[in-house]
Amino acid sequence: QVQLVESGGGLVQAGGSLRLSCAASGRFFSSYTMAWFRQAPGKEREFVAGISWSGGSTRYADSVKGRFTISRDNGKNTVYLQMNSLKPEDTAVYSCAAHLRPMPTVVVSDYDSWGQGTQVTVSS
Repeated sequence: QVQLVESGGGLVQAGGSLRLSCAASGRFFSSYTMAWFRQAPGKEREFVAGISWSGGSTRYADSVKGRFTISRDNGKNTVYLQMNSLKPEDTAVYSCAAHLRPMPTVVVSDYDSWGQGTQVTVSS
């Protein structure tokens, strides 16, 4: 497993942008497929975006396609989520997660390691 710590959340107006970061500890970060999930109050945790170990494959939820971009820097043990054109419905706690399967998946239980989450609030 890897230990994950998110940062970059905050309060932003609708239409604005934020970049989330997820820093991982451990020597084998580049072996992990990484993903971002979010959970809004009263709702289940949902998949947002995922990226394969090499960065060559990405996957997005339909609700964020064209607005969010996931990327990773294996030299820095960090994965990013660039969020543009934010909407009030993007308000949630965003968490990063990791697993050793070759491709990102949307199932919460597939992921072995989780960060504590960072709050993103989008005002209208």
